Amino acid sequence: MKSNMNNEPSLNKIDDYNGKESKSKRNTIRLIIVGLIVLGAVYSFFKYENNQVSDYIGTPENPGINTTKK
Repeated sequence: MKSNMNNEPSLNKIDDYNGKESKSKRNTIRLIIVGLIVLGAVYSFFKYENNQVSDYIGTPENPGINTTKK
């Protein structure tokens, strides 16, 4: 019965457990996190830039005041 206990998965048998991960895996995770942050920043920038409302007050039937700065 004891030999079956050695075949059971445990955290200590995992190569990356408890700070023992390889440098390449650590760098890959950092690269993914930085890439996602940059992608989120670019997405936020374009979403903000394309969501600007016009300052024009009025309708085609009743023209209003155009408050855009020139």
